[in-house]
Amino acid sequence: MASLTLDRLTKRYGDTTVVRDVSLDVRDGEFLVLLGPSGCGKTTTLRMIAGFVPPSEGSIRIGERPVTDLPPWKRNAGLVFQSYALFPHMTVAENVAFGLEMRKAEKAEIEPRVREALRLVRLDGYGDRYPRQLSGGQQQRVALARALAIRPDVLLLDEPLSNLDAKLRLEVRLEIRALQQQLGLTTVMVTHDQEEALTMADRLVVMSDGEVRQIGSQADLYETPTDLFVANFVGRSTMIAGTIYAPGAFRSEGGLELTCPPGPVTGLATMSLRPERLTIGPDAARLDNHMRGSVAFVSYLGGLLDVHVRLNDRDQVVVQIPNRGDVFVPAIGDQVEVGWPAAACLVFPRETN
Repeated sequence: MASLTLDRLTKRYGDTTVVRDVSLDVRDGEFLVLLGPSGCGKTTTLRMIAGFVPPSEGSIRIGERPVTDLPPWKRNAGLVFQSYALFPHMTVAENVAFGLEMRKAEKAEIEPRVREALRLVRLDGYGDRYPRQLSGGQQQRVALARALAIRPDVLLLDEPLSNLDAKLRLEVRLEIRALQQQLGLTTVMVTHDQEEALTMADRLVVMSDGEVRQIGSQADLYETPTDLFVANFVGRSTMIAGTIYAPGAFRSEGGLELTCPPGPVTGLATMSLRPERLTIGPDAARLDNHMRGSVAFVSYLGGLLDVHVRLNDRDQVVVQIPNRGDVFVPAIGDQVEVGWPAAACLVFPRETN
């Protein structure tokens, strides 16, 4: 195992820059997730780490070893692809052994390494089967075993769960995280799925348009996003457009007069509100910001309910409440009181949207 360092990594294709000045320090044994929408540069960054895409500028170090100019097979990085990339004509054991054979491992060493890797992913006894005889979750574990068999310094995961159904995704992501912690593997994963990122990562890197927007823990990104993109992308938020016309004073485009923490933002602004920070019902009247509105929609989410409340012709908020028998659930068309404390407001300059 080893740390991983990216220094001002950049990738250009002609006049188009797809990754720009990405610098990261991944600690030994850390699980880092690159999170962002499609086309943000996260997969290109991962493939530069793996050695499949040469950087236009910048450098990559695994531990103290510069690897920027090394081919993939000399970096000792295990890569798990989105599509599993198993050879259909090879057995499970042969697939797992493939990386070791390419590295010219001794024959006497290959068999016990394959057995060990299959045991780690709970596929003991599956060595003689072919990929077509396995479920999607089992195939993904074979791909993981193949990456682990080479005993990598760094494990790279490229959207590893995207081809699995929802239930399997939950099971396999927990297995991957538990295994990573057990082995102390330095791991970098790419995903666009917020829930995966929030449940698996030690730290997250949010990317957009080829650039890093914020690096931090789940709490950092959710509680204190640095800009409107991060606030909108990580978790769920209601956005209200308006203007900061005095310190701590926000007027929405629909005419709401709202209180927020004083800060550096002035002029055109967007207020971001997390749905669980809002209150609906009589208790809302005690909060800094409170008003009446009409229930436009109620979304059933199992253990939670999202209540969409229209405040005026321009402004609407979403309030998240627990789905319990002792909690009042309004119906569409009900007039309700909605409120939130000033501290729940995150305000960003409008131009960052």
